[in-house]
Amino acid sequence: MNELMEFLRLLITDPFGLFEALPMRQWITEAVNWVVANFRGFFRGYVSPPVQSVMQTTQWALGGIPPGLFLVGIFLIGWRAASWRVGLFAFAAFALVGVMGVWDALIVTLSLVATAVLFCVAIGLPLGILCSRSDRFATLMRPLLDIMQTTPPFVYLVPAVMLFSIGNVPGLIATIIFAMPPMIRLTNLGIRQVSQEYIEAAEAFGSTPRQILWKVQFPLALPTLMAGLNQTIMLSLSMVVIAAIIGAGGLGLEVYAGLERLNIGQAFVGGIGIVLLAMVLDRITQGLGDKAPGRAPDERP
Repeated sequence: MNELMEFLRLLITDPFGLFEALPMRQWITEAVNWVVANFRGFFRGYVSPPVQSVMQTTQWALGGIPPGLFLVGIFLIGWRAASWRVGLFAFAAFALVGVMGVWDALIVTLSLVATAVLFCVAIGLPLGILCSRSDRFATLMRPLLDIMQTTPPFVYLVPAVMLFSIGNVPGLIATIIFAMPPMIRLTNLGIRQVSQEYIEAAEAFGSTPRQILWKVQFPLALPTLMAGLNQTIMLSLSMVVIAAIIGAGGLGLEVYAGLERLNIGQAFVGGIGIVLLAMVLDRITQGLGDKAPGRAPDERP
């Protein structure tokens, strides 16, 4: 009786003391070490080159545009995507970044974000379409997407460095993994929200499943897809800044260097550049979403 009472007391006051602590840290470390030992060559030989090639090409293309012409181009993009106010804001924001002396860092950050978003769309869009076509596949993807989306960003940096060393590539890989879930989720959601009446009407006219997807479901789901793209861009930008810790350049490096040297001016200049870039990208993508079918235009300053 006394033993039962003692057991009940421990079960209430210290339930974890009744069991031996699981060596989770050791298991995870051993699993990551096994992946690194067996697949480092594959990741460095087949995953790293295309990511690095796209990133270098994007950076070369953006860096080769004269700053004055770049400012005119961003004004026109903002104007056509949203409104002349957004175009003027984009022009002023990028001009301010240039005046602060971090134009080159801005181009590097923009190249990293563009590369990450390109891979997120190329991978996430097909996966989102598959999720919309198969409930079983969507159910299998849901816990994986939860893990990708809720894992703290810093956790991605350790295995990325172990697999790819330091530099832009591991930062991009971590960014792609972290920023992809919204693209998959909102592609799935947007396609599923298309009214069944439109699909039945397209089938009545003899449309194939592929024609229904690209000519009916995809255009009607475009506002939701653009919302997913907007979230992916914002998450990519936030992760690219964090990736400066493992060697990714750009405005994040300005913030990290300022923090390391306790140079508040350098850190604030980098931070202001990141804020302005985020606001410009957000306004432009939201403007594109507002002009999609089924969404009324909405001008934002």
